[in-house]
Amino acid sequence: MRKILIPTDFSPNAWNAIRYALEFFKEETVTFYLLHTYTPAFYRMDYMLGGPAFSAIPDIGVDISVAGLEKTLNDIQEQFSNPKHSFETVSAFNLLTDEINELAKKKGIEMVVMGTKGATGAKQFFLGSNTIFVIRKARIPILAIPEKCRYHKVTNILFPTGYWSRYKIAELQTLLEIAKMDGARITVFHVKEEHDLTQQQENNKIHLKRCLKKVQYQFTEIQGKLMPNAILDHIEGNDFQLLAMMNRGHSFFERVLIKQNIDQIGFHVQIPFLVIPDTSKVNH
Repeated sequence: MRKILIPTDFSPNAWNAIRYALEFFKEETVTFYLLHTYTPAFYRMDYMLGGPAFSAIPDIGVDISVAGLEKTLNDIQEQFSNPKHSFETVSAFNLLTDEINELAKKKGIEMVVMGTKGATGAKQFFLGSNTIFVIRKARIPILAIPEKCRYHKVTNILFPTGYWSRYKIAELQTLLEIAKMDGARITVFHVKEEHDLTQQQENNKIHLKRCLKKVQYQFTEIQGKLMPNAILDHIEGNDFQLLAMMNRGHSFFERVLIKQNIDQIGFHVQIPFLVIPDTSKVNH
């Protein structure tokens, strides 16, 4: 049985991610954990003692959280009746990223599905601050769903890589399982720079081919474009339903997605985006 965590703030954006997840895993036996985290509107001394459970003073944040989760669960049961799906609700006084990691360890969560804020222009990326923080700190894969994205069967997956990592097969497992669900093809996408691949990159490419041997795949290489616009252009010019990337701190991934200079990097993706932690050895 799969265990999937879906954070929600009860917004239309969060509901869209829930709806996508239920469609995406409709043929799978899944326990979904619906998570809402909250903090008090103002500092209270009783939180030093363990929160409202240790105080006679009611906390409206708890009531709003619990009521919102109950309504969300009722809406799911009314609109998406699926005997393969079961649900648990979690209301937590905690930071979102910390609660995700704690639940992942405690419950054996294998993936987080969460909504993302839409971009307002072609030169703004779609990831909101919460999503960025979760991606940076999460120890499990994150599937980010753009706010206006609707579910489509995943038949083509774009997987950009610089071939600097010798990926661990265990960490690629989520990507491979998604590819197997609907027989999707993975396009391994590399942007060639001024020089040819180093021997280590070539070795890592061969290793990646071995990792992908049980799914459909192809390798595509282009040059003359800069990242991340090359990724965006390739998505727009082809029929991909999922973008997948490996994430290592202070890596190619962060250079692509995280604002480091005055100008924001243009990265406006309108398809679901799978981010997988990468703890493999990097060779430069």
